[in-house]
Amino acid sequence: MHRLYFTQYLSGPTENTPFEKLLDIFLQLLTYAAGDVSEALNWLTQLDKKHNLTGEGYDLGDFINDLKEKGYIEEEKGAQALFKVTPKSGQTIRKRALDAIFGKLKKSGRGDHRTSFSGKGDEPTTDNRPYSYGDDFQHVDATTSLRNAQINHGIDRFFLTEDDLEVREQELKTLTSTVLMIDISHSMILYGEDRITPAKNVAMALAELITTKYPKDTLDIIVFGNQAWPIDIKDLPWLQVGPFHTNTHAGLELAMDILRRRKTHNKQIFMITDGKPTCIIENGKLYKNSYGLDRKIINKTLNQAARCRRLHIPVTTFMIARDPYLQEFVRDFTRINHGRAFYSDLKGLGNYLFEDYVRNRRKRTR
Repeated sequence: MHRLYFTQYLSGPTENTPFEKLLDIFLQLLTYAAGDVSEALNWLTQLDKKHNLTGEGYDLGDFINDLKEKGYIEEEKGAQALFKVTPKSGQTIRKRALDAIFGKLKKSGRGDHRTSFSGKGDEPTTDNRPYSYGDDFQHVDATTSLRNAQINHGIDRFFLTEDDLEVREQELKTLTSTVLMIDISHSMILYGEDRITPAKNVAMALAELITTKYPKDTLDIIVFGNQAWPIDIKDLPWLQVGPFHTNTHAGLELAMDILRRRKTHNKQIFMITDGKPTCIIENGKLYKNSYGLDRKIINKTLNQAARCRRLHIPVTTFMIARDPYLQEFVRDFTRINHGRAFYSDLKGLGNYLFEDYVRNRRKRTR
C-alpha cells in the first residue's frame, strides 16, 4: 500500500504558468498512481485544498480542460467523467526523468560513445598519423600534408606524394545492447519505503537517454517477480509491484535470450534489485523460500551468472537495500560473473547507472 506524504510545493524556475506548475505535480502523481488518472486527480485535489495550488483565475476544472486540449489525457469511450493517459503523458514523464537525473541532452543523430582506442573510426581527434592504403581521403589533413610536401620537396619543385600525406586519427564508437532488469517483488514497497518509483525514474531516464543521445544502441527492459517478462518503454511510467517473490534466475534467462539475438559486440545487463533471490521455476512449478539463502535457489542463480560470463555479458547489479543476505549473494554473483556491484541509496541510483552505462561503452570493437 502506498503512503503519500504531502509537503509544501516549491515551484521550479521554468514553471511560468499555472498550468505548467500543476502539470509538474500531476505527472509526478500520475507516476505514483501507475497511470490511474482519476487517482492522480484525486490526490491533486487534496493537495490543492491543503496548499492552495489554484486561484480564482485558474482552478482544477480549467486544468483538466487544458490537459485534454493539450493531449495529456483523453476521455474513456463509453464512460462518463473517466479519463485515460495518452502516449504524450508517458513521453513527457520520461523526458522529465532524464532532465532530473542526467541533465538536459540534445538529440544526436549518431552514436556518441567514445573508446580509448584510436583507429579507423568516425570521430576525429587532435592526433595525426601517416596515410596508409585504404584510409578514407576525407580524413586527410590537407594543411599538414601540404606543409610536409613543401618541407620534403621544396617550393621550387612542389609536388605531393603519398609519403607526405597525414590523416586525422579517428576514435572508434561502439554500439551497445543493454537489458535493464527491474525487480518488482513485493519488497520494493515494504516497510513504508517506496523503492519502485526511483527505479522507474532511472529506467525512464535511461530509455530517454539512449533514444535521444545514442539512437543506434538498443535497450530492452524486463521485470521479474515470480517470473520474468519484457515490457515496452511506453509502459514504464505505469509499472507496479505485485505480490511476488524474487526470481532473479528467470530474469537473467530472459535477458540472455534477448541479447543472444542482438548483433552488437558490446552487450550488458543492468539489474536493479532490493532483495536476494527467493524463488525459481522447477519442473514447471514455483519453488520458493524467503528465509535466508536457499542453496538450491542461490546455486541455480549463480549458474546463470557463469553463463552470462561465458557469453561475454557483464552484469552490473545496483542494490538499493542493505540486507546482509543480499550483500553476501551479490558478492558471490559478481565474482563469478566478473561484473560490478554498486550499493546505492535511492537518490544516488541514477548517477551510478548513468556513469556505468557510459563507461561500459568504451570498449574495443572487433
